[in-house]
Amino acid sequence: MASHRRPKQPSRTRVTVLTATAAAAVALSSQAAHADPKPSKSEVKAKVDKLYHEAEAATEKYNGAKEQQDKLKKQVDALQDKVARGQDELNSLRGELGSIATAQYRSGGIDPSVALFLASDPDSFLDQASALDQLTVKQTESLQKIQSKQRTLAQQRQEAQDKLGDLADVRKALGENKKKYQGKLADAQRLLNSLTQAERAKIQQEENRASRASSERVELGNEAPASNRGAAALSAAATQLGKPYVSGGSGPNSYDCSGLTQWAFAQAGVNISRTTYTQQNDGMKIGRSQLKPGDLVFFNGLSHVGFYAGNNQILHAPKPGTVVRYESMDYMGTFQFGVRI
Repeated sequence: MASHRRPKQPSRTRVTVLTATAAAAVALSSQAAHADPKPSKSEVKAKVDKLYHEAEAATEKYNGAKEQQDKLKKQVDALQDKVARGQDELNSLRGELGSIATAQYRSGGIDPSVALFLASDPDSFLDQASALDQLTVKQTESLQKIQSKQRTLAQQRQEAQDKLGDLADVRKALGENKKKYQGKLADAQRLLNSLTQAERAKIQQEENRASRASSERVELGNEAPASNRGAAALSAAATQLGKPYVSGGSGPNSYDCSGLTQWAFAQAGVNISRTTYTQQNDGMKIGRSQLKPGDLVFFNGLSHVGFYAGNNQILHAPKPGTVVRYESMDYMGTFQFGVRI
């Protein structure tokens, strides 16, 4: 007799699993169909350049905080030295006052009229009484000096404490900006690593074409320099062609953009500040049509600076992975203004 068993129904759990698997497969295939294509070499280079600009802005803020930290440290050291010397002076004044008090104690305790009556030599006693009056005057002066010195010391201690607080804030900003530019550089390197070896080589070739060694002739024209000092600074910068860009570098072995301009002007006997954000105020601002060799030129929201070298060329320390070189202003991004020192 044939069996009439009902066919076994799939369990609810198995149906759920199969459904979920199918849904996942559909989702994955949909994601694959809509996945972003791998960025091209030019897109990666554009993103890397943007990251380098952002890293340079953070570097300039780091340089500014570093300069501020050094100034504050000197001020704090000077104030603390003043406080220490002031405390020594206060201790000396207190010692003088103690000596006066001791002298008065030893000579005191007898009414002056009685002392005069008992004195074997009244004239000698009157001389001693006059000396005691002078001691009292000196004691008053000493007390006044001590009070004045205490007030001065309290003010200096408070000022030193305030400066120490400022120093702590600057050191915090220093660390944050260092972390920021290091993070931007790391992001840029990861993007470059996503390219093939051939693509990276192509980008390097483009950089090499943009870079000019110190032995190469650059058509700078015969434009008159901005000033003797500007010409001397530009000439000094030209001796550094081929030196590597390093964030925070201020010479003589490596440079960032503002480190190069500061170093070059120092060789010309001119002291300018350390960062792009402050160098913009070290001279007179001028437009692009007024530029002459030796002027400073600022780009990209004041995050980058270089020397105008003539014939639309600048001499600068461009970015990580490059060297000090000449470059056309047409490849520099947004021009802000020039500054004539």
